[in-house]
Amino acid sequence: AYDLVLMDCHMPELSGEDATRKIRAWEHEQGASSSTRLPIIALTANALPHDREQVLQAGMDDYLTKPLTLARLQDTLRKWLPGLDHKLTPIS
Repeated sequence: AYDLVLMDCHMPELSGEDATRKIRAWEHEQGASSSTRLPIIALTANALPHDREQVLQAGMDDYLTKPLTLARLQDTLRKWLPGLDHKLTPIS
C-alpha cells in the first residue's frame, strides 16, 4: 500500500488524469471512503489556473508545479501525510 502518489501529468502511455480516474474507480469498487482514499498530488509544468482545475476534476487532491522547491514539497507532504513532520530531516 502507498501513502501518497506524486502523479506526473504527462506520461507516455496514460495521462496522469486518466491514471487518477482509474485509481479512483478501483478505490470506489473496493469501497474506499473519502477519508481513506489515497492522496494523489499532480506534479506538472502546466501552471495555468485551468490546468489546476483539470487535475482536481480528474480526482487528484492537490497540485504542484515545476520547478518544485524542497520547501513546497515538504509543505505538501505535511498537509497530506499527518504525522510526517517528525520524520522529515532538514537539508543544510
